[in-house]
Amino acid sequence: MIKISPSILSCDFLTLDDTMPLLKEAGVDMLHLDVMDGNFVPNMSFGVPVIESIRKHTDIPLDVHLMIDKPHRYIKDFAPVSDWLGFHYEAGSPVAETLKEIRELGCKPYLTIKPKTTAEEIFEFLPLCDMVLVMSVEPGFGGQKFMPESLPKVTALKEEIARRGLNVEIEIDGGINKETAPLAAQAGATVLVAGSYVFNGDDMCERVKYIKSL
Repeated sequence: MIKISPSILSCDFLTLDDTMPLLKEAGVDMLHLDVMDGNFVPNMSFGVPVIESIRKHTDIPLDVHLMIDKPHRYIKDFAPVSDWLGFHYEAGSPVAETLKEIRELGCKPYLTIKPKTTAEEIFEFLPLCDMVLVMSVEPGFGGQKFMPESLPKVTALKEEIARRGLNVEIEIDGGINKETAPLAAQAGATVLVAGSYVFNGDDMCERVKYIKSL
């Protein structure tokens, strides 16, 4: 069954306390939190205090995606408020060392690649990951159009993970909706991040259930 990680960036923060029980009832597997610094990506979002407050009000696992420059500097800050903690391959941190530190601090580590980065560039790091995240839009803003050229990267990662006999989730983030979700699942993605599709619809729970049914 496909897992879903709704992106909190697309929700109404004023009603988040009411939304959390609905998400749990719908069966979401984790909540995706994009941390943006206005440097690595051209936008800013939130940091540790907001994630900490969300964590106090839900037991849904938190999938924290660091879109920040040199993320190794902040791993110790984000680890206590994260269940899954990921960063970008392109962000200027020592990749292997940072993945190991995340695991040592009790989180599930994952590595993210931007649209122009090939899957092959991160093959060597797969044994250190519990998940890899393929961006299907340019990171930094929600509501972008899905890039179908991301799908072969998902398939390449799936094949390499199987070849190595690893247990690594493949997450995809960007432009996931009713039309693109089946394509991502068919390509080999096991976790779908959906923001606008989940939170901007008339029936959030039904949309979550649809993605999980793929």
